[in-house]
Amino acid sequence: MKKILEVDNVSISFGGLLAVNQVSLHQNKGEILALIGPNGAGKTTLFNLLTGVYQPTSGKIIFAGEEINHYKPHERVKKGIARTFQNIRLFPTMTVLENVLIAHPDCNSETVIPAVFGRKKLAQRRRTVVEECEEILSIVGLQDKLEELATNLPYGKQRLLEIARALATKPSLLLLDEPGAGMNSVEKEELTNLIYYISREMEKDVLLIEHDMKFVMNISERIIVLDHGEKIAEGNAQEIQSNPKVIEAYLGRGNFDDEE
Repeated sequence: MKKILEVDNVSISFGGLLAVNQVSLHQNKGEILALIGPNGAGKTTLFNLLTGVYQPTSGKIIFAGEEINHYKPHERVKKGIARTFQNIRLFPTMTVLENVLIAHPDCNSETVIPAVFGRKKLAQRRRTVVEECEEILSIVGLQDKLEELATNLPYGKQRLLEIARALATKPSLLLLDEPGAGMNSVEKEELTNLIYYISREMEKDVLLIEHDMKFVMNISERIIVLDHGEKIAEGNAQEIQSNPKVIEAYLGRGNFDDEE
């Protein structure tokens, strides 16, 4: 099976604190992969390493067969890596549509000459960009909120808008940092369907961090568990549920059915 992402013995330290310690993992093409672990396990730090916010102290990150350690965040976006954030980072004074438009690669790439001499083509290009963004908003269920300010959306809808904005960058790998946080059970069911659609129909690879174990076990094809910056387990839902290290470090009783 083809690997879209490989993390090879990656570590990072902050002031002597080893936040991620020699973590190795991979993601297969077409896979929904989950990253779980207790608070402070290093999950978001690893996301920041994958997206270029941090540079690893040691180890390699390989995406689509290319080492990307030296790429900056915006360069990784161009390579096909997009993310959402644990804490929502929308532009609150912009509309829903504007929040997605600003992420589209063709939105801010206009030059002076086409603007002056190629207005007809430019106008068509702009219409195409708007149509693509409207289609993405329709996919996440926000087609009736185009002109609403992002800050006026309910919390769960703001989460969906972040996903739409990430999709607008045209990624091949989508990183979702706690996408279900703050959602009720109905919203999480809709989110599950959306992630399946993104994976199966849009053919995006999905890597997610999530604390809701029921959600994780239902949607993930494979799960990786971190604890204190180290990988302690890897496997499918059944294997993770019965892993003694996972139960001890994170799940306590190991009763997944009661997790919310």
